[in-house]
Amino acid sequence: MAHGVLAGWDRAVQSLKGRDMVLARIIDAVGPCSLVLEHDAFRSLAGAIIHQQLSMKAAHTILTRFAALYPERSFPLAADVLNTADDALREVGLSFRKVQYLKDLAHKLVDGVIVPVHFDDLADQEIIEQLIKVKGIGRWSAEMFLIFSLGRPNVLPVGDLGLQRAVQLQYGAAEPVAQLRQLAERWEPYCTVSTWYLWKSLGSEPALR
Repeated sequence: MAHGVLAGWDRAVQSLKGRDMVLARIIDAVGPCSLVLEHDAFRSLAGAIIHQQLSMKAAHTILTRFAALYPERSFPLAADVLNTADDALREVGLSFRKVQYLKDLAHKLVDGVIVPVHFDDLADQEIIEQLIKVKGIGRWSAEMFLIFSLGRPNVLPVGDLGLQRAVQLQYGAAEPVAQLRQLAERWEPYCTVSTWYLWKSLGSEPALR
């Protein structure tokens, strides 16, 4: 069964407004859902790795320097990274560990261990199980990929600290993870859209690229 991207978020937004008064208020304040997808799997996952444990400003600086190593493209291919010396990658500000993570990601894409063109035929959990085989990619990064690269409509990253904080602020939840699981029953099959609006209620969304 194919798991396609929603053609637009309007139907999801209207459905959620009718089910959740708190979310309806946030939606009215934020406006239309403008979730933008990054369809390049390597770019999306590499960005997630580079952003780990860094401020947005620091990660953006390193990403810009990293991309500048490959002036013939706007962003390198996985094969380009495999052909780049580790020292050259370190010089743009990447840690030793992140260089290893990027090389492992590139290897798995080039070797066909991960085949993004097949993702349309896989369920969300199946994709997560593939992606977490990559060094440096955990469940959170895989869920961000489902949201920001594949546009899957029903992703609920309960481990995301920003989402937990938004639920505490908006719903007065003392136990945000438990509250999120309850809210999911109300939001399905549009948990991605609910998540995006709750992030926006804090003023931003996770930076992955």
